[in-house]
Order: sequence, then C-alpha cells, then structure tokens
Amino acid sequence: MGQKPWYVYIVLCNDGTLYTGITTDTDRRVAEHNESVRGASYTRGRRPVTLVYRQPEIDRSTASQHEWKIKRLTRKDKDALIIGTEIT
Repeated sequence: MGQKPWYVYIVLCNDGTLYTGITTDTDRRVAEHNESVRGASYTRGRRPVTLVYRQPEIDRSTASQHEWKIKRLTRKDKDALIIGTEIT
C-alpha cells in the first residue's frame, strides 16, 4: 500500500476570490474551510467556499511547488486553469 497522494486545490470563496492550498484530503479540508477554526483565516470571513480545482501530486514537496506556481498566476490564468480541468 502506497502513501496517500497530496492534492493542490483551489476553492472559490463567497466573495468571488480564490484560495489555493495543499492537502491529503480535499473533502476534509474544504469542510474545515467552511465549518472549522482549522480553516485558513483568509477563508473564515469568506464562507462558504466551493472546491473548483484539484490536482493530485506524488508527494508534499511536489504539491507545494505546484501550489507556489498557481499562487503566482494572474486571476485570468487561474480561471483558465480551473475551466480546463474537471474535478473527479
């Protein structure tokens, strides 16, 4: 049995902004963003959030690198990335 994959994810906040993060469990993490103090402080005042992008990566390091690249994209490029993928 291999280790859990890491995911880079983007959530759409209630105010129309995007938040990017990494996790091993996107369902749990989105629930934390919406319901818990464990959600990022950025999303706490922008609830509810909706998962709009998820990409598996082989390990935490790769996921972190991908997250960094996404965070440097323009909003237009992030929107194109989101539109070009389908959440499974």
